[in-house]
Amino acid sequence: MEYFLAVVDNGGINRAAVALHVAQPSLSQSIRKLESELKTELFHRVGRGLVLAPAGEALVGPARQVLRDMEAAQAAVREVREVKRGRIDIAALSDMSTDPLSVWVARFRVRYPDMRLRVEERDDVAGVLELVHSGACELGVTTLPQPQHEFSGKYLVTQTFVLVLPPGTESDLPDTVPLEMLEGIPLVMGERRTASRDYIERMLRNSGIEPYVAVEVPQRGAVLPMVVSGAGAAILPLRVALEAHQRGAVVKEVAPALDREIGAVHRMGRISEAAAEFLAYSEELVQQWERAVGRRRAGGHPWIEAAALTVAAMERRNLEGFHGQSPLRRAPLAQERPDR
Repeated sequence: MEYFLAVVDNGGINRAAVALHVAQPSLSQSIRKLESELKTELFHRVGRGLVLAPAGEALVGPARQVLRDMEAAQAAVREVREVKRGRIDIAALSDMSTDPLSVWVARFRVRYPDMRLRVEERDDVAGVLELVHSGACELGVTTLPQPQHEFSGKYLVTQTFVLVLPPGTESDLPDTVPLEMLEGIPLVMGERRTASRDYIERMLRNSGIEPYVAVEVPQRGAVLPMVVSGAGAAILPLRVALEAHQRGAVVKEVAPALDREIGAVHRMGRISEAAAEFLAYSEELVQQWERAVGRRRAGGHPWIEAAALTVAAMERRNLEGFHGQSPLRRAPLAQERPDR
């Protein structure tokens, strides 16, 4: 089609060949092949020149549309390759979609506003790996280590759990609470058979403590307001605990520390450019966080206070950025209704 239109626009084979930087015989052969495929003449040969035949005249408009569509298709593929557009499907342990995944997804969307992301939750590691193995999700966010014979794993962050107490209980326990001191302390916990609850209960029992679960709630989001309202204490990831800290809750370290490594897994082989960029940017965010907390600790702030100040500074920067460019920028109509 491109060769055909070049002959039309340049008024002949020779000039079209010069414009396209191709050999004249190759161009002539391509035109003859196109006529053979269409089973009609596109040009009348008049002397040494060419004149559009009726079929050729009819083809000009559709040919230009074909080239426009092809250019649009190439641009769409290029935008996905350059992480300007596309979609990332992520499987995650249900108690990791809030921390740490939510921050990574949100900041990635701010950086790449035309990207779409889907997070699918599972309560156990096996469920996450099955979603990745089946191809339903390209990435899985889960605890490490994981089996390496089918998956490639990448460490991203160490998640630390802390003790969250109701407001006004600062003096009830020391600043760093030995796990054995939690004997008999009423705890608020999410539902059973989730990775985080299994991990916390296992670590408490390893310290000789049988957890006293005073309140069990199916919705993880209900744990924090219950603690703030005095239902009991909770062991939560640091970033989640800091939300309670902002509402007056008391946050304390525990000993021994409750840490677990979190990473991303994907099937062996190459992943999409968008997924690779998501992982790289998530690593960058983790490094920024660790450096910021480290600077504040070097300045004399205790660890939890340093983390709280870092979160507050990040939120201020986000707010300033959103004033400059709203994250609610409307997508084109085709983006809003991808299934139509």
